Amino acid sequence: MKRRHILQTLGLATLLATGAVQAQSNELKVAIDATYEPFTYKTPDGKPTGFDVDIAEAICAKLNRKCVFVEQVWDSMIPGLQARKYDVIISSMSITDDRKKVIDFSDKYYKTPSGIVVKEGTPYTGPASLKGKKIGVLKGSTQEKYAMGELKPAGVQVIPYEAQDQVYLDIKAGRLDGTVADKVEVYGGFLRKPEGKGYGFVGPDLYDVKYFGYGVGVGMRKGQDKLKADINAAIKAIRADGTYDKIAKKYFDFDPYGN
Repeated sequence: MKRRHILQTLGLATLLATGAVQAQSNELKVAIDATYEPFTYKTPDGKPTGFDVDIAEAICAKLNRKCVFVEQVWDSMIPGLQARKYDVIISSMSITDDRKKVIDFSDKYYKTPSGIVVKEGTPYTGPASLKGKKIGVLKGSTQEKYAMGELKPAGVQVIPYEAQDQVYLDIKAGRLDGTVADKVEVYGGFLRKPEGKGYGFVGPDLYDVKYFGYGVGVGMRKGQDKLKADINAAIKAIRADGTYDKIAKKYFDFDPYGN
């Protein structure tokens, strides 16, 4: 009887462990940087929300998996992915040649331009026009890469920040003269707010593939071919069935998918 009881106990433990593994395998751990309104940010009660978050949830629904969001500082996104802290990155990460050397990407799920923001009325004929100014950028971003490649050689002081919302705080405090950021994000996160009054874009839309890549995709570790194929199929499905448009209209008055 005792042996039978032990075997029953072990059998129950095995079933419970198997169920836990199955539940865990059904989760898709998604890295986000929740400082990037309207793409990824937090509601007043601390819940992640935004375009990226809704797209992630829609992709998870197509995969029959549960999204579990993991907050991560932006410049640690790729190291965290490689360390297996999460399965994918769905947080406005541009598909660039440099990043493709170390991680893989899905097809794009949006593409919007970046731009330079400074005080309205600032004369601008090119990067040299901003010589001596302090421009804040998100550390590890494509905008930082652009600023370091084009603005810094022209005499602009480029200052990287751990989070984009910290850039806006320092512009408001007078410690910065402006920023380089995604045009949709900087409008939603700064220009449309009271603290953004008196600031605006200068120069052309910034699309240069050298810096900004080929649009925004889902980042994942190399070798995850099945996951990549499933996510690509999910992106196509939400584009086709109207889910993508419904999500986009919550945040934008245009189609962010781009060309």
